[in-house]
Amino acid sequence: MEGSTVALMSTSCTVTSAICMAIGWRMIRRGKVDAHRRLMIASVAFAALFFILYMARTIFIGNTDFGGPESFRPYYTAFLVFHIILTIIAPVLAVITLYFAAKKRFDKHKKVGPWTARVWFVTAATGLIVYLLLFQIFPQGETTNTFRAIWGF
Repeated sequence: MEGSTVALMSTSCTVTSAICMAIGWRMIRRGKVDAHRRLMIASVAFAALFFILYMARTIFIGNTDFGGPESFRPYYTAFLVFHIILTIIAPVLAVITLYFAAKKRFDKHKKVGPWTARVWFVTAATGLIVYLLLFQIFPQGETTNTFRAIWGF
């Protein structure tokens, strides 16, 4: 399986995860606790599947370098670094949110959950944009190591 196919699959998992989270958030606002719980578990499962696919692609295939114009590279790199920072924050918030839910600390879960969802949505959106920039909008760059794919050298 080539890198662009795995990237499409992993990005689809990210988008599906965000959709499940959005619907789950709507369900809890409507008082549908069981639907909320199932959708949030599905959201986390799709996020975990994304992570597995992403890491497998990184380890076995490599990462895709930016193939767009060099004049656009600094903007792409800044955007990618922003996305990477979010991908570090989002799972930490998710674990905290899930912990409070599991411990039935719903007062804290209600405070952290909306922030987790917002960061998750932005992470998914920026991840989709990274995918589009790497594989759809510009010519696909070469497959390389992670450091070169992020920083360009």
